[in-house]
Formats: sequence, structure tokens, C-alpha cells
Amino acid sequence: MSTVQQFGSWLTKWFTLVVVMWAALNFFAPEASLWAKSYTGYFLSIVLFGMGMTLSLDDFRRIARMPLMVIVGTVAHYLIMPLLAVFLCWVFRLDGMVAVGVILVGCCPSGTSSNVMSFLSRGDVALDVSIGLLSTLLAPLMIPLLMSGLASQYVAIPVEQLFFTALKVVLIPVALGVTVHTVFGEKVAKVTTLMPAVSQVAILMIIGVVVAANNEKLFTAETAMILPVVVLHNLGGYALGWGFSKAMFRVYPQGFQYAQQKAITFEVGMQDSALGATLALQAFAAHPVVAIPSTFFSVWHNISGSVLASWWRRRDDRHAIAADSANGEKGSAVGGAVGGATPVLVGAGASGSGAALAVDSGAPTASQGNGDVEPA
Repeated sequence: MSTVQQFGSWLTKWFTLVVVMWAALNFFAPEASLWAKSYTGYFLSIVLFGMGMTLSLDDFRRIARMPLMVIVGTVAHYLIMPLLAVFLCWVFRLDGMVAVGVILVGCCPSGTSSNVMSFLSRGDVALDVSIGLLSTLLAPLMIPLLMSGLASQYVAIPVEQLFFTALKVVLIPVALGVTVHTVFGEKVAKVTTLMPAVSQVAILMIIGVVVAANNEKLFTAETAMILPVVVLHNLGGYALGWGFSKAMFRVYPQGFQYAQQKAITFEVGMQDSALGATLALQAFAAHPVVAIPSTFFSVWHNISGSVLASWWRRRDDRHAIAADSANGEKGSAVGGAVGGATPVLVGAGASGSGAALAVDSGAPTASQGNGDVEPA
């Protein structure tokens, strides 16, 4: 394992703690990252280029093989999180740019951290990756559309700028990454294994810029309610995602089974907060406070996701619930293993937009169980 890979593994393990320490440093010494404010779009492009390098044509074919579940999961994400954001702004009486920031993170696609949490909880990683991929590809269209409909009551929304910024920092880097992987294949494998470390450093730079740009406003009366709103937004997303998937099980029990319910729960509740922060800094450059909710979300959803995944796994073991059970029936694993084989995760990262993560298309789905993360 190279030094960069070892650093990436260490950073993944301690990412949340590193984010908190890095944010504190930039709060007290904003000059550490303020110089990089104009480069946040490039940092996110690096992250999404890395994501693209882990994707192959099989990942897009997987969407075609199970279109109903992927489309329904994506629709749930783009309905639940934006509307929940609006509801929380109303409940907490948020206004102006703070409300815009909360709604913006709610309108973002799923973050790849959800793939890792789905894996750890023995969820359906293949479905998780497919929903995340489709929601990311739709982001340049969905974010401006949702923002113009839900946040225009607070400020004039730069719809065109949001569209072209999202197009530039999302679709183009992902397309380039997929192209490089398709053309060069195994020749770029060594580079791909380094991308988690590079991606997480890029995420840290974005977070540092947001904190540095808002160090005088981070803990003021104007922003005091952002943290509880972010926590409720994330936890509410989990709850509503789980409730939605349980309801869909009644409609289509062959598809929305226990492992798929876990995947949709994480896909709905976890956001690409790095994209939210980047769009905030680019499209609302005169109001950096818009990026604060995304930054808080980036830290919090990794904590909550890890706790939920660990709780879910322990609960399944305690009640002998099989990973491939229909609806999480207790005792369904009696006489057999709780988990079995699992897809291989390559370069799984724990950041908000996330280091790249891919599913080995030759492996069985995560609904068949769990195993070990392939070392990067």
C-alpha cells in the first residue's frame, strides 16, 4: 500500500474528527483557507472526476436493469429532502440567506457517504450506488428547478448560474472520469486507488473555505438555529426515507425488501453537502452564509450515518435478521448466516460528497449480506 493510500485509509477512519479540527483552525485562522475561495469549483470537480473514474458502463446498465426502484428512490430523494427543508425553515422561522442555504442543501443529490453506510448496515449497495448516480446526473436540472420553486420567496434565485455551475462541476467531471475509465481501463487502476485521499483533501479545502469566509458569522444570532435545523433535516430524511420504503414494500414487495429499505433510507437522508457548499460559494458569492448549512450537514451526516449503520447491524445480529429477509423479520437468519457475500467497495470514502466508491458488477448484490472492504 502506497503512502498516499495509507494516508487515505487513515483520513477515512478519522475524517469526522479531522473535519472538526480543520474547521476550528479555519475559524481562528481564516487565512489558512480563504485564499482558495475561488477554487472551490475545481476542488469539487476533482472529487466528481474521481467518482467518474470508478464508474463503468455496467453502472449505467444497472440502472436500466432495475429502473423502477432507481427512479422511485431518486424521486423520493428529490421530494422528501427539499420539502422537509422548506418545512423546517417555516417551523424555525428562518429567513433570508440562511433559509436559502438550508433549502439548497436539501435540493442536492445524494452523497456517496450513503453508499458506505448502506454497505456497513448490510443494505443493497448496488441500488444505493445507482440512485446516487442518477440523482447526481440530474442535479444540474433539479437543483435550479427546485430552488426557483422553493427558495425564490426569500431572494431572487440565479437559476441560470446554478444550472451552468452544476453542469460544470458535476456532469463534465463525471463524464470525463467515466471516459478515462472506459478508454484506459486497468491502466488507471493505480490512480483510481489514490482518489479517495485526494477527494477527501478536496472536501476539507471546501469546508475550510466556508468556515474561513463565515468566521465572523458562524456563531451569531442569525445562524444560531442552523445546527438544530441541519440535525432535524438529516434525521427526518432518514425517518421519512425509511417510512417511504416500508410503504413501497406493501406496493411492490418483490423489490423494496429489507436491504433495499436500508439503501433508500441512507439515500434520502444523506446529501452531497460539498456540492451544496460549492454552489453556495459560486452562485451566492456575496452571501457566504448560504454555505454554512451544507458545511454543518457534511460533518453531522457522517456522524449520524455511522451510528445508524452500526445500530442497524447490531440489531440484525441480536435478533437474527437475515440481510436478505423480505421485511426485516426477526429470526429469519436462524439456521443460517446473517450475512453472506457482498459487492466489493473500491476506495470507499466517508466525506460529504465522498471519495469515489464503486460496486464490482460481478459480485452479488448487498442484499445478500456483507463482508470486508477491499483495501485501497
